[in-house]
Amino acid sequence: MSAPSTSKRRRGRTGRIVLAATAVVVVAGAVAAASGFDAFGSGGDGDDDAGAPLPATATVDRRTLVDTRSESGELVYGEEATFTARAAGTVTSLPLPGSAVKRGKALCRVDDVPVLLLYGKLPAYRDLVPGVEGDDVEQFEENLAELGYTGLTVDETYSESTATAVRAWQADLGIAETGVVELGRVVFAPGAVRIGTHRLSIGEAVGPGSAVLDYTGMSRVVTVDLDVADERLAKKGDAIEVRLPDGERTEGKIAAVETVVDPGDGADQEDVTKLRVTVSLKDQKALDGFGEAAVKVEFTASERPDVLTVPVAALLALGEGGYGVQVVENGATRIVAVETGLFAGGRVEVSGDGLTEGMTVGMPS
Repeated sequence: MSAPSTSKRRRGRTGRIVLAATAVVVVAGAVAAASGFDAFGSGGDGDDDAGAPLPATATVDRRTLVDTRSESGELVYGEEATFTARAAGTVTSLPLPGSAVKRGKALCRVDDVPVLLLYGKLPAYRDLVPGVEGDDVEQFEENLAELGYTGLTVDETYSESTATAVRAWQADLGIAETGVVELGRVVFAPGAVRIGTHRLSIGEAVGPGSAVLDYTGMSRVVTVDLDVADERLAKKGDAIEVRLPDGERTEGKIAAVETVVDPGDGADQEDVTKLRVTVSLKDQKALDGFGEAAVKVEFTASERPDVLTVPVAALLALGEGGYGVQVVENGATRIVAVETGLFAGGRVEVSGDGLTEGMTVGMPS
């Protein structure tokens, strides 16, 4: 998927600002005609009275003004990995695509012996036998303990007590009770996995390095591809809001940002470099009922904390340039020139001499 180009977005935003300004001018002219004051100056008679109040009013408030930008994203099951065989044999069983495999359960069976999923970050890279030491031993022993096997010390040494616990485990699995964990009989992943595409079929031969199946984690994430020019939107750790297909919103956080190359569709189209943003989602239960789906992701384009704001429609174009607002106080009105800042959500950041929170300003009906 491709995010809209930066140039188009800039043109669109500029167009909206121009239209808003034009609307302000029209409103100001109408107010002048109806109320008898010069909306493009400070008042026809030179005093502080700015004519009759506008038909409606609003309040100057103080808030954090946030300008968001919506991009299309995809709800997916996290980063995909591929299970590759480490020993030769024949595939005799495979789990169904979309099914979940947890700790101690089989990712597949080769020669009718299970290849078991265990949890951990360090991949299996050698046989585990009495006397070997290392972080991989401790990781394996932690899994044995979590599966309920006792009588071993969880440390970096594969001891005889570890081998005894392994034999008990192997007996429960119905496989040869060797007390040794051969390379290729366990696979480590960070947690439970969801089975994806089968790379081989039951009955096919495998060897070391053969791709057997793809899998992902169980937690779902959102991915978004942005133009490289939009890097400012994608800061790791930033809070994100995601709009789900049913219109509900859920909170997320940018977990990763990486550069990817989007290949062109044909010989005449060049490869395009994109920023792939991965958003982790806090409430996984909110995703129940959705598979992989299209979503909208709200990025924070700009943010101005603790500023005075008024509705955009309250702005009046001044004859000497810039904008003002009609302040209504004690039955009288006056025009206060203002400096505008961020426009967002129908409101605008304003500042001006004497302008304070809680003031009433006029608005067209």
